[in-house]
Amino acid sequence: MSVIRAFIAVDLPADLQKRLDQVSANLKQSIDRPVIRWVPAVNMHLTLKFLGDVSVTNLPLVKEAIQAVALEHHRFEFSVGGLGAFPTSKRPRVIWVGIEAPAELGNVQSALESRLNRLGYPPEERPFSAHLTLGRVARTADPQEVQKISQSLQVMKLGFLGAVQVQHLQLYRSDLGSTGALYTCLFSAPLLENR
Repeated sequence: MSVIRAFIAVDLPADLQKRLDQVSANLKQSIDRPVIRWVPAVNMHLTLKFLGDVSVTNLPLVKEAIQAVALEHHRFEFSVGGLGAFPTSKRPRVIWVGIEAPAELGNVQSALESRLNRLGYPPEERPFSAHLTLGRVARTADPQEVQKISQSLQVMKLGFLGAVQVQHLQLYRSDLGSTGALYTCLFSAPLLENR
C-alpha cells in the first residue's frame, strides 16, 4: 500500500514570504546559533491540520472532506505580525510569527478536525494556535544557547507584516529530502465567495 505524508494549509502570498524571510535573516544575525533549523520562506504556510501518513487510496475521501468544509465557509482575511515561541519565550522550542484572525479561521479548522476525525485522523491534543513557524530549536541545544535565543526573542520587536486573503484550502504532500522538506499541492478547494 502506498502512503504519503500530508497536511492541509493556507498558502501565503509571495510578498509576505519575502518579509518573513527577512525576519528570519534578522533573527539569524541576532541569534547566530546553529541549533535552530530555519524554515525556508517558500515553505511557510498556515497549517490547519497535519494528517501524517495518508494512504493514497484514502486521498479521494480526504479531498471530499476538504471540499465539504470549503463549501460551508466564506473567504476571510487574517493579519500577520508579532514574534513568539512555544512553549514559552523563556524555553523556546518553536519560533513563530503570530496570526490575528476572525472566528472564521477557528471555525474552518474545527470543521476540518471534525470531518477528518470521522475518516480516522484523530484531532490534535493541543488546542489550535494559529502561527507561522520560522524555526525549530534543536533538542541538543544547551541551556546557554536556549537562554541566548530567549534573550534575542525578547529584544526583537515585530509589528504588522501583512494580511492574507484566505480563498482556498490546500492539501499538500510533504516529502523529506536531504535538503529539507519539499511540499507539493495535491488539491485546492475554494471557499465560498463573500456576499
